[in-house]
Amino acid sequence: MKLFPDTADIDAIRQAARWGVLDGVTTNPTLFAKVGGSYDDVLTQICRITPGPVSAEVVAEEVDGMLREGRHFAALAPNVVVKVPMCEAGLEAIARLAHEHVMTNCTLIFSANQGLLAAKAGASFLSPFVGRLDDINEDGMETVRDIAAIVRLHGLPVEVLVASIRSPRHVTEAALAGAHIATVPNEVLRRMIRHPLTEAGIVRFRQDWQAVHGGARPTAASAIPQHA
Repeated sequence: MKLFPDTADIDAIRQAARWGVLDGVTTNPTLFAKVGGSYDDVLTQICRITPGPVSAEVVAEEVDGMLREGRHFAALAPNVVVKVPMCEAGLEAIARLAHEHVMTNCTLIFSANQGLLAAKAGASFLSPFVGRLDDINEDGMETVRDIAAIVRLHGLPVEVLVASIRSPRHVTEAALAGAHIATVPNEVLRRMIRHPLTEAGIVRFRQDWQAVHGGARPTAASAIPQHA
């Protein structure tokens, strides 16, 4: 499963690239508001860091405005994906952009029916929002499983991109549910790395090494203590 940082923070995106886990990026106007600067400039920088899909969200409510904004974003870089909300105008915009060979990400999906409609309209990515469904006492991951099953059963040319991720467990469940992508906030990505037993093990190995070798650093010829 691919991982897309859900951020407009250039430093965080570069860090994910250094870790070797950067497959693409999702953004939205709220995330851009946190970093400031020109939307176009930040988006262009992100597209230079990763060759993977980079979602840029339209804010217009009518079809013509969505198309105008979407075409503008798509012209900035070949890996831009136009993020369009699930609604009547959004479906029409997705269909028209698909005819123009512009990739789209249908966002704010909360049901399998919405996912099916977006796929039929020609969306490249479907973004079910897990955390927000959980917030209203619905099973967000069940919606992901249903959408993934529909895509797989009918061979639809679209990827399921799980959004509104709140925890590392959400990422695990999304992978097990058959989603193609999870878009992950930076703090969740960091928490995925950590485990108390890993941290305790690192401390133990370092202490054992220092007990035998003092401050000397390991070399190819050094005898490394073995632990079960």
